Amino acid sequence: MNETSANLTRSRPAALSDGFDVGRLLLKGRAFFALIAIIIVFSLLSPYYFSLSNFLTMSSHVAIFGILAIGMLLVILNGGIDLSVGSTLGLCGVVAGFFMQGVTLKMFGVVFYPAVWVVVVIAVALGALVGLVNGVLIARFKVPAFVATLGVMYVVRGLALLMTNGLTYNNLGGEADRGNTGFNWLGFNHLLGVPIGVLVMIVIAITGSLVLNRTAFGRWLYASGGNERAAELSGVPTKMVQVSVYVVSGMCAAVAGLILDSQLTSAGPTAGTSYELTAIAAVVVGGAALTGGRGNIRGTLLGAFVIGFLSDGLVIIGISSYWQTVFTGGVIVLAVLLNAVQYRRRVKRPGAADGSTPSQAPGGKAKLA
Repeated sequence: MNETSANLTRSRPAALSDGFDVGRLLLKGRAFFALIAIIIVFSLLSPYYFSLSNFLTMSSHVAIFGILAIGMLLVILNGGIDLSVGSTLGLCGVVAGFFMQGVTLKMFGVVFYPAVWVVVVIAVALGALVGLVNGVLIARFKVPAFVATLGVMYVVRGLALLMTNGLTYNNLGGEADRGNTGFNWLGFNHLLGVPIGVLVMIVIAITGSLVLNRTAFGRWLYASGGNERAAELSGVPTKMVQVSVYVVSGMCAAVAGLILDSQLTSAGPTAGTSYELTAIAAVVVGGAALTGGRGNIRGTLLGAFVIGFLSDGLVIIGISSYWQTVFTGGVIVLAVLLNAVQYRRRVKRPGAADGSTPSQAPGGKAKLA
């Protein structure tokens, strides 16, 4: 056996070990394995958990958090945070409820009932406006994302309370003679047996995934989140990207608010309280790095399903709501610890055989994404 063959023989076990690293596989697929474990455990604990009707019901609940989490993922990929999404959800829902109740035009002595599609457009535009305010504060005026979105969160929630005087708009189903029926279609109708809210989440997820993986904007987002200064020097419009992700996050919050109000057939100013924390939790559980530049929509949706299926499972088996909070918090802490382990291992991983480092291309030029 010559020296080359001996070297190949000695290197083969290491290569096989590196290719079938069970620990790395479990670490990267932790959200998926956690979801499977949750389904198995609760199916054993309750005869009502493992059924198609229950899965569809739980999925309709997850859809709200999933849509919020997709918008939050884009913000976190950019290295930011958006604490205002829960309040934006509540305000947009309240505005939708206001228009569904009818707008009195005192000048003409009539009550105007806009069509449902008009109400949807107004609510989504309002969500985009709130996101735009966040984005301008952060990108243009350099206000830290945590502080800017925290302030906007209080302002938006206060506006919702002022608008309703703390009350709730009920009976949003509309009336046929007024031409404003159909609002409950988002929350109660099904298409091919799947709730409309879940289908909306799927459409948003597919669109977002295509944008992140197939467009220049997606490459800009990962680049600016990984190293904003390097991306800016390379010609990436970092300020435009930063404003855009907050606008999209606000729009996602508005869509989630419309679905929630449709499911409840009512709109309250306190709707969406603490939902921003659930959205962040879903992103973290899905494997995204809070420092930016790492994460994907597939993992985020898995994270949303993990949290949603866990919460609903605890309700089904009769666990106290206090313990539900404890379990959810434990899952979030564990996810953050695993993220730290995963990305620390990636940083310590040695360079390729050609001498390049993880931040360099084989030719020695720095990568943007």
